[in-house]
Amino acid sequence: MMIFSVALMNTTAIVGAEEQTPSTNEECLNESVIKLKYGFQKLWIEHAWWTRSLIVSKLADLADQKDVLERLLQNQVEIGNIIKPYYGEEAGNKLTDLLKEHIVIAGQIIEAAQKGDQANVNKYNKEWLRNADEIVEFLASANPNWSKQDLQNMFYTHLKFTTDEVTHRLKKEWAEDIRTADLNEEHLIEMGDFLTNGIVKQFPEKFK
Repeated sequence: MMIFSVALMNTTAIVGAEEQTPSTNEECLNESVIKLKYGFQKLWIEHAWWTRSLIVSKLADLADQKDVLERLLQNQVEIGNIIKPYYGEEAGNKLTDLLKEHIVIAGQIIEAAQKGDQANVNKYNKEWLRNADEIVEFLASANPNWSKQDLQNMFYTHLKFTTDEVTHRLKKEWAEDIRTADLNEEHLIEMGDFLTNGIVKQFPEKFK
């Protein structure tokens, strides 16, 4: 059994991301805030679980891989769409493109890990981190309330949890696999709330 090793970030940064994520409950949850909040939560939950479905399908070599990937890529379109009312069509499409690349690279990592090809796992991992940094830079430049450091911690933590899901499935560590999947979902819900908070603070006139 290969050891699927991916160096993403240190533990302190992961914990920091969890501690620094503000709660949407601090905002006045009027109808428009609630709509955005739950819209983001729904999309990031889908991101977690369709990514997980892709991991399961690829590692088990299931016939639904293409369909699962198509649905997961559609999720990236929908995440881009949710920011368009605030940042415009071009920005929403840019986020979608970056997130689609995130998914494509994840698929490459899964395939390399399944083959026991650690060299390509390392290669694609560098690309994954580069893509995450581009997403972070894009978002941080759009909204001053989205701290670059907080965003990087959150995205790197998501990569770490996703990597751990692949590792646990390869090792047939089913209980740990399930636990990590739950952590990934919870983390992405918090990230959705973080993004909601930033938009509400940046565009208060849209949430009166």
